[in-house]
Amino acid sequence: MSVPGASTGAVPTPYDAAFWLLDRWSDVLSVFGEEFGIEMLQYGFMHRAFLVGMLIAVMAPLIGTFLVHRQLALIGDALAHTAFAGVAVGLFVNATLGTGVSPYLAAVVVAMLAALAIELISEVTDAYNDVSMAIVLSTGFALGAVLISLNAGGLAVGVNQYLFGNLSTVTNENAALLLGLFTVIALVVGITYKQLLYVTFDETAARVAGINVPWYNRIMSMLTAMVVVGAMQIMGVILVAAMLVVPVAGATQVARSFREALLASVILAEIAVLVGITLSFQYESTAGGTIVLVAVALYIIAVLLGKLQSSRAETDAPTAPDGSSAD
Repeated sequence: MSVPGASTGAVPTPYDAAFWLLDRWSDVLSVFGEEFGIEMLQYGFMHRAFLVGMLIAVMAPLIGTFLVHRQLALIGDALAHTAFAGVAVGLFVNATLGTGVSPYLAAVVVAMLAALAIELISEVTDAYNDVSMAIVLSTGFALGAVLISLNAGGLAVGVNQYLFGNLSTVTNENAALLLGLFTVIALVVGITYKQLLYVTFDETAARVAGINVPWYNRIMSMLTAMVVVGAMQIMGVILVAAMLVVPVAGATQVARSFREALLASVILAEIAVLVGITLSFQYESTAGGTIVLVAVALYIIAVLLGKLQSSRAETDAPTAPDGSSAD
């Protein structure tokens, strides 16, 4: 498939470029599957599922590492529930007005507004972050439930894939949207990395240094919203927050620095996604649940390795003549 618009002389759009990349990715996996006799790589939906999963495995830890160190692990859950409201808005508008609004695009908009609402509630009312997150979470899920009920249950069947995730429903359009979100997230984190790191570990010092802390808090919240919507395609609303937290929690057990934790969390997330999607296809299980179970298993292994490292360090530590540690 050629890039749309190329033959007519029209300037290709970012969407056209994304579709071209998807085609090339699919070609590579098809050849690889034929060469090694891997059945699941003969299906187009699996090509998209692996691509989306691998992108999520980079995006989620990239943002989740900041969130975990800021003790904001639950913000992913709050935004996932508001993203569900966005999906419900998209489905409701399509059902009542007959438009072609993408539910995922609606979810992006609603989740980003919710991210800003969390920060605004905390700033205006001096409420703790967990209070503002609880308010936004409850409001989002309630709105989604109401919109579904107003359509006399007609959206209930269609919304299941968003609640639990589904490999076979990842379309080219959704994959292209995720490619766009991935690009934005990677660029923003790359440009603002030092400021985000400063704000993460010492907000007071960051304010003294002249960094606009509320602004960077909003950036982090909006990036989280993008990750949540992207991961929702495979993980579903109910399990999406796990990819922001579990790989990062495992990485912190074995890493010695923030950068090491970031890299290790991406590696753990990639393993969880690739193994989880493969097992999901082989045993026809829910993709999101399978990925999370693999991630939790990797977390347990990381905890055991961390304990082993600690015990070895204590054993190797030099001791004073009286038997006490030299430290």
